[in-house]
Amino acid sequence: MRTASIHRTTHETDITAALTLDGDGTSTIATGIGFFDHMLELFTRHGLFTLSLHCTGDVRVDDHHTIEDVGIVLGQAFAQALGDKAGIARYGHAYVPMDETLARCVIDLSGRTAVVFRAEFTRETVGGMSTEMVEHFFRSFGEQLKANIHLETLYGANAHHISEALFKSCARALRTAAAIDPRVIGVPSTKGSL
Repeated sequence: MRTASIHRTTHETDITAALTLDGDGTSTIATGIGFFDHMLELFTRHGLFTLSLHCTGDVRVDDHHTIEDVGIVLGQAFAQALGDKAGIARYGHAYVPMDETLARCVIDLSGRTAVVFRAEFTRETVGGMSTEMVEHFFRSFGEQLKANIHLETLYGANAHHISEALFKSCARALRTAAAIDPRVIGVPSTKGSL
């Protein structure tokens, strides 16, 4: 089983997370930000991960610290669960429609961080979550995972739909990239390491 457990405490947040990479899509998530919980729940469901995550954060200030720190913890959890990455497919991509919106995510679990994010939102918040924090979450996540993540909305109008399509496409691309391919011997790199 490829699993991880992380506990991270700062003056701004206290987060515990338990992840099973080869899971069943179930989750128990509580961050204090309802829309963010919804995004993480559907991320888990469409990635077929199993995730338990609890965050107590300073949401009385705003949503920034909670979302950033959850991104950090989730990136660390996925990196831990992937281990040495022996046998993984390494690359993954997914297109996900959400009504009028179409999003695309392409991932390389390369051990090098590069996050390209291209999406424009029609409003500043959705359900108490700042739309600018969608990009910030994925940057925090990608930095800790040490992955190339290219994530964009090809078109769309509704901010809820845009957010949802981005999270779902990332989950499905990550699921593909992290999958074990029985034909891959060792690490999928000519360098011998990722």
